[in-house]
Amino acid sequence: MAVWAVVPVKELEGAKMRLAALLPSQMRQALMLAMLQDVLAALAEARGLAGVAVVTVDATAREVAMEYGARIIETGARDGHTGAVSAAARLLAEEGCHGMLTVPGDIPLVTPGEISQLLEAHAPQPAFTIAPSRDERGSNAIICSPPDVVPLRFGEDSFVPHLRAAEACGIRPTVLRLPGIALDLDTPEDLAAFARLPSPTRARAVLGDAIGVQ
Repeated sequence: MAVWAVVPVKELEGAKMRLAALLPSQMRQALMLAMLQDVLAALAEARGLAGVAVVTVDATAREVAMEYGARIIETGARDGHTGAVSAAARLLAEEGCHGMLTVPGDIPLVTPGEISQLLEAHAPQPAFTIAPSRDERGSNAIICSPPDVVPLRFGEDSFVPHLRAAEACGIRPTVLRLPGIALDLDTPEDLAAFARLPSPTRARAVLGDAIGVQ
């Protein structure tokens, strides 16, 4: 089963604006890069992936992605999260790839084991597997096979709509609740939750100097 992982990364200059009250711009950019490294490291170590692609036009994110052997896709990179993932899905489908796993670049606690759990739970195509955010509103990991089998639309309340979209395509979705994937760092509340969890992540190392995380 050839499943490619796709990680959309917008330009870092505007990264994590909802954390602006806590972190200055330079620190937010450093945090985003650290989280991206955590995610790419987990994907690189996970078994069962055919490859990893990062959808971005940001030069620094591109350099980091290439360090992990990721393919760079620029098409759709300036079209938001949904546009970037949808463009990658179309490209992978055109190339005959079996499936696509998409995760955001801001889930630093994701582990190779969680990625493997998703892949192992994924049914034969046509199939749709999803792992929600911790509040069960967002969609923090999705596997589609074929890559464009279900139309995706991301946002703060995308989890239930994605379940309905899969069902509308005649697919019974598989749902996994995975704690590392569930915690994306978007808000001060997310940051506080992350700070309470010990981890050897690069994101935690960056935040240690910023907000006293030990």
